[in-house]
Amino acid sequence: MGTTTPPRTLAEALRARDDESLAGLLRARPDLLSPVPGDITQLATRAGTRASVVRALEHLDRFALQTAEALAVAPDPAPYGTLLGLLTGDGQDDGEQRDDAGAAITEALPSALGTLREQALVWGEDDRLRLVRTARELLSPSPQHPSPTGLGPTVAEATAGMSPGRLQEILAAAGLPATHDPVSAVTALTALFTDRARMGGLLDTAPMEALAVLDRLVWGPPYGEVTPNPTPPVKWLRDRGLLLPVSTRTVVLPREAALHLRAGRAHRVPEPRPPVVAAVAERDPQAVDSAAAGQAFLAVSTVEELLKLWNGGGPVVLRAGGLSVRELRKTATALDVPEPAAAFWVELAYAAGLLASDGEADERYAPTPAYDEWLELPAQERWVSLATAWLTATRTSGLVGGQDAKGRALSALGPDLDRSAAPEVRHRVLALLDALPAGTAPDPETVLARLRWERPLRGTAATGETTDLRSRIALWTLNESELLGITGRGALAAPTRALLTGGPAEAAGLLAPLLPEPLDHVLLQADLTAVAPGPLERPLADLLGALADIESKGGATVYRFTPGSVRRALDAGQTAADLHAFLAAHSRTPVPQPLSYLIDDVARRHGHLRIGAASSYVRCDDEAVLNEILADKRSAALRLRRIAPTVLAARADPASLLEGLREMGYAPAAESADGDVLITRAGAHRTPPRSAPTPVPEGPPVPDTTLLGAAVRAIRAGDTAATVVHAQKDTGPATPPGALPRTTPAETLVTVQAAAMTGSAVWIGYVNAEGTASQRVIAPVRVEGGFVTAYDHTADEVRTYPLHRITGVAELAE
Repeated sequence: MGTTTPPRTLAEALRARDDESLAGLLRARPDLLSPVPGDITQLATRAGTRASVVRALEHLDRFALQTAEALAVAPDPAPYGTLLGLLTGDGQDDGEQRDDAGAAITEALPSALGTLREQALVWGEDDRLRLVRTARELLSPSPQHPSPTGLGPTVAEATAGMSPGRLQEILAAAGLPATHDPVSAVTALTALFTDRARMGGLLDTAPMEALAVLDRLVWGPPYGEVTPNPTPPVKWLRDRGLLLPVSTRTVVLPREAALHLRAGRAHRVPEPRPPVVAAVAERDPQAVDSAAAGQAFLAVSTVEELLKLWNGGGPVVLRAGGLSVRELRKTATALDVPEPAAAFWVELAYAAGLLASDGEADERYAPTPAYDEWLELPAQERWVSLATAWLTATRTSGLVGGQDAKGRALSALGPDLDRSAAPEVRHRVLALLDALPAGTAPDPETVLARLRWERPLRGTAATGETTDLRSRIALWTLNESELLGITGRGALAAPTRALLTGGPAEAAGLLAPLLPEPLDHVLLQADLTAVAPGPLERPLADLLGALADIESKGGATVYRFTPGSVRRALDAGQTAADLHAFLAAHSRTPVPQPLSYLIDDVARRHGHLRIGAASSYVRCDDEAVLNEILADKRSAALRLRRIAPTVLAARADPASLLEGLREMGYAPAAESADGDVLITRAGAHRTPPRSAPTPVPEGPPVPDTTLLGAAVRAIRAGDTAATVVHAQKDTGPATPPGALPRTTPAETLVTVQAAAMTGSAVWIGYVNAEGTASQRVIAPVRVEGGFVTAYDHTADEVRTYPLHRITGVAELAE
């Protein structure tokens, strides 16, 4: 097809594109590749399907969508000038459309139209622009689906089915001469409404109340209800066709009349330029990085503390999946954070693959083996792994506490928390922050306005509401960025910029100098507390966490020693001497005497009682202690009985017996079947190896360059086979379009041999082993042994075909 011949169909327009343009279409609309179209015609058909067009429209920015909406209410086809006029107006309005906005529209329209053309939503030259039929159906006004432009049907559409007599009455009332048929009557009325001078003269005669009615309908919705006996202003408008009946009680303002009242504009507020992301504060970049680094360290510590809480087996998994409200509240209290923040940390650990369900009969959440590997990493690398998992996760913790479509509560770690748009929104929010100067904190409302411009909700106005999912995800992204240390004091931190552009290694390198160095000491105080003035080295933190309870956190962490915490350390295999030596080695202050007394007192009583399995038993060398236990009323629930002077038997299991005696103030120790003390070590429970949850993609993935190149070649080859013109023989009937060529085996052999000698291509019909027939264009290379080896233009590769499966062959036309 010559370049000067305008395309008659979308397929012809696509066929005229070069390979780079076709690859751009497939990149912008990857759903067209599932599966790869067989030829250009299939590609055009698939590009016009409703599902594909809806997805393409949802990915347009606001001005590109407004351009498509203007084309939907324009004549089909429409010249470029008509489209520009629908967006800028005719300049004869009340001044609402400013000159600078018109200049911006004129400047931005070629780019918006180029986007629509690239995505095969618009085709044709500038003098004959056509919107794809499915897109026109979706965007055109109708009573069931009002247009975002607020325009109604045309005069021709609104008067369809109206009686010829009624049309003549409208013409007479409007001061137009009578016509001989309904078509010319509609044409005359349309010409009146589109003639600015004559339409202005008609409106000059309208009552003020009638003009007020038009003012209420002009920007939409264009429909209004009337009574069987309308008021005089409505009757005046209805008589002259300025309001046309849709039903017995509904009238509509025709599109041509509305455009006159709007000064030719399809949209009240065209938005050719994206909103600017405004700054609320300019901060020192070093202060931003320091604040972000402090929060990043706190994020790593919080995740570590969470998984330590669940080291021995965490909360039970609900039958429907997820964490119960009660357990989430307990977790929030233990971490000293609000419940939404607790849900975020739990979901973050799950997304990073550090937390999962153990899969046992009594299913519980527990750390995964990957958690132990994560603990061995430096703090900066642990943060990078958390930040990377957050960026790509589709699970959205902000939904926790809400309800699904069926009214069921959404729980942390439960199903139905995946939102495919979350990664794209997070990356886009951070990209907007990255575009600002270093240290600049953005105004959240302007960020939301920019996101709504880039991906507007089709059919809704930009009202500034934040109830749509993308806006909520954007707000959650800003809040979660502060929690995670992605931002500091509202501005994007330097390590995050490196993570987005340079990769994990560069981000870790920038973060490392900003993190505090771990300390190897604490400050012991006389009130049985220890103060850690900063983060502690891991061995010190682990043993101190077993020996004391955390009382408060912040810039410094306060630990409190209690009989229960000391017993916990002894249960883990430590002795009193070990604890004294540990404290003396790591305290910058002398070990207070009350703390030494506490350790010695608990150690002296620890293990004095031994508990094993009978169902369970208690043994003690001191008969007086056993007598004391039996006499205590609190032991009644344990149902103890003496079976020897130093042994008591119980019907409770050993764990319940241990807990019961500890509540009574004793310090029993569990023992094995051999009589040895059982040492309880934290962190013994791990899930089987688990991988991190796979993000739920939003539609097909964007194809890479290799796949795009192969797909374009396959489509071109298939199109060549489908559209090639083959030569007809002088004798015999012509082959019907789409039918396989038919020749005798001898003719087939002679023709392919001749093509192999001359290097020419031929058209063949082929039936494979499954009985599927197809047409192919091949260039034979070798013919021998009953097979022809040829380059298949359809498959874009060299193949071998049995001659007996070729139904016929024909030479290609010159």
